[in-house]
Amino acid sequence: MLTAALDLLLAEGAAALSAQRLHAATGVSRSTIYRHWPTPHAVLAALVEVAPRREATPTGDVRIDLHTEVDVLCDRLRDKPVGGFLQAIVAAAAWDSTMAGLRRRYVEDLLEPFRAALAPAGLASAERDEVVSAIVSPLLLDSLLLDRPAARGRAHQTVDAIADDVGSAQARRRPAAPR
Repeated sequence: MLTAALDLLLAEGAAALSAQRLHAATGVSRSTIYRHWPTPHAVLAALVEVAPRREATPTGDVRIDLHTEVDVLCDRLRDKPVGGFLQAIVAAAAWDSTMAGLRRRYVEDLLEPFRAALAPAGLASAERDEVVSAIVSPLLLDSLLLDRPAARGRAHQTVDAIADDVGSAQARRRPAAPR
């Protein structure tokens, strides 16, 4: 059922997640669909719940790990279902405010590997979120609003600048070696 819902979402958007359309696509009775997913929001929530989450495996080197996450996110934004799903959920949130929470949750799951990559830097939560936004926001802008491939090279330049800044800040915080 959810596979058919994902196919409909990717092909036609969240408006296609009605019980009638799901019934037509799957043959499952409308009453069964209504019982489990009474609204398109409920179907979309179920899809967000079962969406695979990527578990990051940081090396401990912030620069390398952020570069890896940039490449993974750029690939995911380019490919379906992640890129298509994200576009559909953003569009759905535009016409149905109840979808905004689902959109936020899905995006937060996409951002979590970046936060994990930054853990060794010892940044405060607010600083970490600023760094993640600086890297990821342009990629999402390219993919979702400008309908072009995410600018991987630009994101890598941002990562290098941030890694240099983080390294400098860490060096300033270290106590001076005894003489």
